[in-house]
Amino acid sequence: MTASQVATEFDVIVIGSGIGGLVTATQLAAKGASVLVLERYLIPGGSSGYFDRSGYRFDVGASMIFGFGDRGTTNLLTRALDAVNVSIDTIPDPVQIHYHLPNGLDLQVHRDYEKFLNELIEKFPHEAKGVRQFYDECWKVFNCLNVMDLLSLEEPRYLTRVFFQHPFACLGLVKYLPQNAGDIARRYIRDRQLLQFIDMECYCWSVVPADRTPMINAGMVFSDRHYGGINYPKGGVGQIAQTLAEGLEKAGSQIQYKARVTEILTEHGKAVGVKLASGETYRAKRIVSNATRWDTFEKLLPRDRLPNSEKKWQQRYQQSPSFLSLHLGVKADALPLGTECHHILLEDWDNMESEQGTIFVSIPTLLDPSLAPQGHHIIHTFTPSWISEWQNLTSSEYEAKKEQAAHRLIDRLSQLFPNLDQALDFQEVGTPRTHRRFLGRDNGTYGPIPSRKLLGLLGMPFNRTAVPNLYCVGDSTFPGQGLNAVAFSGFACAHRVAVDLGLS
Repeated sequence: MTASQVATEFDVIVIGSGIGGLVTATQLAAKGASVLVLERYLIPGGSSGYFDRSGYRFDVGASMIFGFGDRGTTNLLTRALDAVNVSIDTIPDPVQIHYHLPNGLDLQVHRDYEKFLNELIEKFPHEAKGVRQFYDECWKVFNCLNVMDLLSLEEPRYLTRVFFQHPFACLGLVKYLPQNAGDIARRYIRDRQLLQFIDMECYCWSVVPADRTPMINAGMVFSDRHYGGINYPKGGVGQIAQTLAEGLEKAGSQIQYKARVTEILTEHGKAVGVKLASGETYRAKRIVSNATRWDTFEKLLPRDRLPNSEKKWQQRYQQSPSFLSLHLGVKADALPLGTECHHILLEDWDNMESEQGTIFVSIPTLLDPSLAPQGHHIIHTFTPSWISEWQNLTSSEYEAKKEQAAHRLIDRLSQLFPNLDQALDFQEVGTPRTHRRFLGRDNGTYGPIPSRKLLGLLGMPFNRTAVPNLYCVGDSTFPGQGLNAVAFSGFACAHRVAVDLGLS
């Protein structure tokens, strides 16, 4: 959609086409709202996008996808696509993660719940009872979530309706809202290494250990991987955003690319529109920002007018690190027989949260071979990294540092894939600077993390903001990080906006 084809007034403008923004937009379009999505890049998706190189299709971010189940209410990606009459074929993954951890702790999280528990208990037989108690309690949280429509907790009529429909489930969730996964784990488990394993179970998607990971989120992830399962979208993760964008346009709304919003326009303190880098302006009854809260309130709005509520939020939460990403194309014989799709590698527990400490590995071509040339695989490796590590470098210093970082990662990966260095066909490195440039995220961050131990999810803001008619969606809002979590945020935001517009 070109700028000349776009009207200038809408019911809703959504800034950014990450999954949270697209779910908000499609849900509203399905309700009859006129929606314009403005995306600064060439394609939708943000960190759930893709790029093509030398016959390979690489996912920008992680390829471990929740939300594509076919039952219950937590299958939010399936439901989001259904709302605009589109769908995606998916490929089930029988193992969520293959862990390679310190002291020889090597185990797989099987989709089959009992198979996973039995493998974990085999490693920690003296904690058999505690293991079952902890993970069974996660199921209690999930079962509460899985019987109700997941919409806006800011909307009183929804809360009243869902409470009368599911009173015991609601009371169960209220109980867990102020709790963290680490608190629950320590009720049942004493073994230090097992508690460290549960820290890693949380860290691999929340980027913080268990004592700072809300129990609500842990219950969703630790159970849905066995209930709905991990299901990879055929054609790559980028298909999710592409298909949602197609559904948005089928529903009569619009998405515009190469449209970088530089300012949220306000009148009498209310959000009324946006201004683009091109100088064009669009107006709407409601504005939804899928940018991070730092970008929204310090770049798109005047920094000197930061609302007190945002100042308080920034005292409780800090930016998570970005990632150093290594995208490899390799000959198929580099992978030992029986290699799983997703791996986590850590050699020293003390380095779990350190710069480039934990290594995450995705090999999506084990599920969808069409993403690589015949006889080849993709190995996407990423590890947390702060932008401060990559600043104040000349171009040559920057390239040299990227090359050195790639060599170190390949050397560490050789523990899993011994012949990796001889099998390389393609290599590209992305840094936090790359993520900042292409995703438009402050410092390349992948969202907020608690700056200290907080009461579960109670500190996370909902979608409405202190600026009238302005809403936020995505990982800076309840319930936080992760693809299914930002989809939840999108459902909630769309519901709140629809009620405010009189559409629900």
